[in-house]
Amino acid sequence: MNNLKLAAFAVALSTFAAGAMAAEAPAAAGAMEKCYGVSLAGKNDCKAGAGTTCAGTAKVDYQANAWKNVPAGTCTSIKTPKGTGTLAPM
Repeated sequence: MNNLKLAAFAVALSTFAAGAMAAEAPAAAGAMEKCYGVSLAGKNDCKAGAGTTCAGTAKVDYQANAWKNVPAGTCTSIKTPKGTGTLAPM
């Protein structure tokens, strides 16, 4: 009987460990970065230059000093009618 309990405990523990590891993976995969020049007017995440406060204040599409959070590593590959996204304000 003790072997049965020990086996059940081992299965439960391995299931818990596998679930915990799976929960950590999306956090790493969900890394984000600021990407300038890719947001539409009023859809930026924050800071759109002088005279603006924060989110939703970009006055024009693809405003060079307004940023949007995008998945890490994708910013410079985002193409817009005004060029590609950048990691720094233009």
